[in-house]
Amino acid sequence: MTSVRVIPCLDIRDGRVVKGVQFQQLRDAGDPVEASAAYEEQGGDEIVLLDVSATPEGRSHAVDTVRKVRAELPIPLTVGGGVRSVSDAERLLEAGADKVGVNTAAVDRPQLVTELAERFGAQCTVVSVDAAQNGEGWEVVVASGQVRTGLDVVGWSRQVVELGAGEILLTSWDRDGTGDGYDLPLVEAVAGSVSVPVIASGGASQPGHLVDAIGAGSTAVLVASMLHDGEFTVGQLKWALADEGVGVRP
Repeated sequence: MTSVRVIPCLDIRDGRVVKGVQFQQLRDAGDPVEASAAYEEQGGDEIVLLDVSATPEGRSHAVDTVRKVRAELPIPLTVGGGVRSVSDAERLLEAGADKVGVNTAAVDRPQLVTELAERFGAQCTVVSVDAAQNGEGWEVVVASGQVRTGLDVVGWSRQVVELGAGEILLTSWDRDGTGDGYDLPLVEAVAGSVSVPVIASGGASQPGHLVDAIGAGSTAVLVASMLHDGEFTVGQLKWALADEGVGVRP
């Protein structure tokens, strides 16, 4: 049985962890170095850092934050937000990231995905796909949900894999921060259409939501609010998954 990954996500703004609803109404949720260390100690398999204001504000990711987190973190680290070029990605990798995520810049210039994969390898290249429901399907949104692109999420997911992406971080904009659970039809549609791992994100508030996302085809689950608010630890989530027969890493 393949073990699924439980991945704490830290949304970063101005060097602090924040959390909101549908990428808005952000509230302070602590220090990223302290949070990363705590989640690793609890059993987090990886950490994702997303600079949620980097693209809207037109600046690059806070490399200093990445460097500080890496100094205390022995597990894999994915970093996204404000990555617009190979050189942007290189700075993050040099600061300690293991993988780099792109979203808005990939939509603006899809060839960037290929450039990153050719330079650093597919295993380093993560495409973040933020999805908003649009009729019976889903539309790609960018710039922290502020811009609707008209792109079909499933078609775009297939395209970025063809361009070289090694992993898709799939976030439901509609479910983000709501606690209503992952958008399971969305997860199923994307995971069933691509050959790379899909990380489900957006809406989890209880262990059963993680179980459902894995059943829908995701190979990893992203969690944020339920950890930041102290409702669960990573270890408790893993125990709950194991009780349902889901293979998890120690």
